[in-house]
Amino acid sequence: MADQLLIEIRVRPNSSRNKVGGTVGDPARLVVAVQAPAVDGKANEAVIKELAKAFDIRARDFTIVFGELARDKRLLVSGDIKQLQRKYEELQQAATLQQRLDL
Repeated sequence: MADQLLIEIRVRPNSSRNKVGGTVGDPARLVVAVQAPAVDGKANEAVIKELAKAFDIRARDFTIVFGELARDKRLLVSGDIKQLQRKYEELQQAATLQQRLDL
């Protein structure tokens, strides 16, 4: 069985573009902005699709374990735990740097 990493995200539905990046809150949650509305699970589908692109893995490797109907979600990601952790940290660091540049 593959290892699993628990990640925490904040979803921003109805955004102008799809983007994975940025952090918010304490503890820091990765921000996932999607154009899809938060209706009938469309935003959740878009979130998983964008995360799959960002992590360069299959969408079916993501499972929402908490927050199905909320903006703050916890997901389990299946795969090589070291690679997943490295990519998660890269997304958080790159996003934090971009946020600083936007100020």
